[in-house]
This record gives sequence, C-alpha cells and structure tokens, in this order.
Amino acid sequence: MDWSFGDVFWSMMVFFFWVVYFWMFISIFADIFRREDLSGWAKAGWIFLIIILPFIGILLYVIIRPKMTAQDKRMLTEVEERQKRASGYSAADEIAKLSKLRDEGTITADEFDSLKRRALA
Repeated sequence: MDWSFGDVFWSMMVFFFWVVYFWMFISIFADIFRREDLSGWAKAGWIFLIIILPFIGILLYVIIRPKMTAQDKRMLTEVEERQKRASGYSAADEIAKLSKLRDEGTITADEFDSLKRRALA
C-alpha cells in the first residue's frame, strides 16, 4: 500500500483526536470521583452520560461544572501555604514591611489592618 502525504496527515489527525478524546475522558472521570460536592447518584449520572453519549456528555460536564468549588479553594490555599513555607515566607517580615508603608503614609491604617490579617492567615 502506498501512503501519500494526505494519508499520513489524515492518520496523524485521527490518532491525535483519539488521544485527546481519551485524555478528556480520563481527566473528567477522575474529576467526577474527586469532587466532594456531588452525590453518589450525580456521579453515577455523569459517568452514565459520559459513557453512553461521550462527546455530548463531556461537553455538558465542562459547561455545567462549577469553575471553583470550596474543595478547590481549600486545595489552593494549602498549596499557597506550602509554597510560602518553602520560600521562607515570614508573617513577621510581611507585617514589618506593612508597618513601614503605613508609617510612610503609602497605605492607610485600614489597609494596614486588612493586609495584616491576610498575612497572619
């Protein structure tokens, strides 16, 4: 069988889209089981929809899924705290910088209090 450039290109495109489809299927499948805000029936419904009508199910899940859940916010906060500890972040140093800015008049006392609360959190 002789392969022309068009045959090779078409085969590569088909292979690419199959890989993308399986990647989306696996990542959405994992996301459904990771989520704590979905009940068991909701998870079963999404899995059923994704298996029976794959492209429609995947598109609907991506459109309907909340962008940021409480679980996602908690995970991001934990990651930020670990990064701060790894980089040598010190709340005391941050508050010292803020008090210097307040004394210079760059920030107000209210801004200082809110930024200090954030640094201590």
